[in-house]
Amino acid sequence: MADMRVLMIYRAARFSPNCVEKDRNILEAVGKVLAENGVAVNYVEEENIPADTEADVVFSMGRLPSTLEWIEQKEREGRKVVNGSRGMKNSGRSTIERLVRENDIPVAPLEGNHGYWLKRGDASAQQMGDVVFAEDATKRNLVLANFRKRGIVDVVITAHVVGDLVKFYGVSGTGFFRTFYPTDYGDTKFGCELLNGASSHHYFNLCSLKESAEKLADIVGLQVYGGDCIVRSDGTFAIIDFNDWPSFSRCREEAAVAIASLYNTADAAIREHR
Repeated sequence: MADMRVLMIYRAARFSPNCVEKDRNILEAVGKVLAENGVAVNYVEEENIPADTEADVVFSMGRLPSTLEWIEQKEREGRKVVNGSRGMKNSGRSTIERLVRENDIPVAPLEGNHGYWLKRGDASAQQMGDVVFAEDATKRNLVLANFRKRGIVDVVITAHVVGDLVKFYGVSGTGFFRTFYPTDYGDTKFGCELLNGASSHHYFNLCSLKESAEKLADIVGLQVYGGDCIVRSDGTFAIIDFNDWPSFSRCREEAAVAIASLYNTADAAIREHR
């Protein structure tokens, strides 16, 4: 390991609303695991990525278009990147929504009797107004009009699903997959979680959720991923959010070990290529 070098790219603050420190902490936790195993680790803000790097492996939480261009170039040069450019390209909410439906992964219906969620579709949420609940179709149309006034024309609209909100975290290819109920701990980003109320802890098939999440991660092209689902009273679930590299705040140390283990795969691939 000692002769290999790693570059860790922090996510721009605007892509971590109310979670800047949590996002930085997981990246640094991964770097700590690698450093303890003799890997040379350096960190950089995604707004200040150098044009070139001596790193053999890159762990990136970045989401800026300039970061994607940089990663694509490094991949062409033979560098290994987690998460790579394919996953970054596919991580816009509207793209995720399309891929979920095209591949028969459990998802929220488009129509229902309990209100609607409208979410910015061209990117992840960057402020409270990027994810809005509307109580009925009339308010849904008003919220949609407000999005358009802000210049956001790509909007994902789904029906609200009644049930337990469950967050999940995964690292593809490592066996790592964890879930927790955010309302049990009062965890919230914009307060939206509170609309589902206290969790009833309905039974659901954890293996089935893991299978669906890993299938989606593979389709999207993400190795480090997370998301939200709603578990209905009958045990069925609907994935309502899926994203690249979450904060893993409830299982950070465990997740850091799993994410760091992806280095070994990249290391082996590089050495074989050489």
